[in-house]
Amino acid sequence: MAEEGDVLTDLNMDPAPNGADTGPAVGILSQYVKDFSVENPNAPDSYQWEGSPQIDLQFNIGAKKVNEEVHEVELKVNVTAKAEKGNVYLIELAYCGLIGIRNLPEDQTHAYLYAEAPRILFPFARRIVADATRDAGFQPLMLDPIDFNGLYMQQLQQKAAQEAEAGGAPAGEA
Repeated sequence: MAEEGDVLTDLNMDPAPNGADTGPAVGILSQYVKDFSVENPNAPDSYQWEGSPQIDLQFNIGAKKVNEEVHEVELKVNVTAKAEKGNVYLIELAYCGLIGIRNLPEDQTHAYLYAEAPRILFPFARRIVADATRDAGFQPLMLDPIDFNGLYMQQLQQKAAQEAEAGGAPAGEA
């Protein structure tokens, strides 16, 4: 027999009266390549060039609302490998995920869309970039892991500092 307050036996399986769906729910609905470009502009000459190319790596994260419960998160990755004689390769990738969000406060939704969702999408984008460089005839480019949560917190701090300098609203009211 279930005892009141016993975590193991009092499971309280009915989270809300009348079956109302009020609990927070978040999930990845789908992932896909939205845009992808690989350029190998100086092949076959670039295969003979000496030395390692300089890698310029740029990331950008965007999110847009699709409907009341679905958002699209876009992780853009741009890689340019340059040598003394010119570009070795250029890769542009827009990797997206459809994120289902229900009953989550706005501040937590924003954090999920700009920190947690990119963290989940990144390994898939990383593999695509590695395969693209390998398929272009070069060593696979293995991107280092990225602390998306740390970057998100840094962006919030920068925004708060800018608002404080400009005499704007406090960071919690943005």
